Amino acid sequence: MNGKSELRKRIARAEELSSEYSFASEMLRFYIAIACFQEETYAEILRTGVQADGSVSHPYIFDSPLDPRSSRHFQQFLSVVEQHGPLPLREAAREVASRGERSCFHLLTAFWNAFETRSLPTGSSDFFARAFLQPYAELFRERLTLQSGGPAPFVCPYCKRKPGLGVLRPLGEGALRSLICSFCLGEWEFRRIVCPGCGEENHENLPVYTAEELKHVRVEACDTCRTYIKTVDLTKSGRAEPVVDEMASIPLDLWASERGYTKLHPNLLQF
Repeated sequence: MNGKSELRKRIARAEELSSEYSFASEMLRFYIAIACFQEETYAEILRTGVQADGSVSHPYIFDSPLDPRSSRHFQQFLSVVEQHGPLPLREAAREVASRGERSCFHLLTAFWNAFETRSLPTGSSDFFARAFLQPYAELFRERLTLQSGGPAPFVCPYCKRKPGLGVLRPLGEGALRSLICSFCLGEWEFRRIVCPGCGEENHENLPVYTAEELKHVRVEACDTCRTYIKTVDLTKSGRAEPVVDEMASIPLDLWASERGYTKLHPNLLQF
């Protein structure tokens, strides 16, 4: 399934959960506005013919799709944030827009190439660049064939970003665990009883927490590195869209934070 179809499914799920989860409705409505923009961007990329090579056997694979025109489209994205975002992001969007196209192009290029230095922008800068560039990353990843082999990586085998969430998919009588990239949303298999942050394998140091109102989403924490990741269990809710359901399960992030755990990587909306 291509990125446009996936985006349409995420938008539909966010609309559903925005009426079901009052604690997440405002955040989900904002996400819907962002995802609609991403959907339009994805379609525009297809129309303009951005290409990617078809086979990759090494890391650091994404050639930059950006040119100075991208910063003009980025200005449109900032306008969406100003119209629909929470106050801090609206103010930040105005500030970023005021810097001009050259600065915006530098921000986007720096984020796209951040795997080379392992230095990612944080906070609002991370949000602006990641949300705008994600459709490019999804399309590039869809057009690449990754050669498998070796142990499961702790970072995305496509773009080398950290995982943003996990997913449990039905497999026979049990479930198969995968990780989903925080940027290109690539998915790769990963062992069930292993911390994706530090590799801890002792189950006694890997507590799991679920809430009654969110039974299909779980916090998978690590007492060794004090990080956590949320995993969406599709064996308990086949209707879930992992990226959306992870964002909507805000109470679980509060639970983890209160107990001193740090999220392995914030989701798109910085939770």
